[in-house]
Amino acid sequence: MSVKSVQLGQVWRHEASGKLYLVTKLYNEAFAEFAMLREANVSPLNNDTTRVRISKRAEGASLPGYTFTQDSGGF
Repeated sequence: MSVKSVQLGQVWRHEASGKLYLVTKLYNEAFAEFAMLREANVSPLNNDTTRVRISKRAEGASLPGYTFTQDSGGF
């Protein structure tokens, strides 16, 4: 699912595991943009982060392997 842009604080569901992830940081590296995600239901002190490359297309931006949850109310 695409959104206009990936932003801090958005919640995305991992398609394989069904776990919810929070976007905690966005940054550019060379010619790519990345999002840092952490599991939403776990304390930030005990949680690892995951780096995902943001996919951009004409219809918007998305995180491959993740589904944006806030439009559907599925969080």
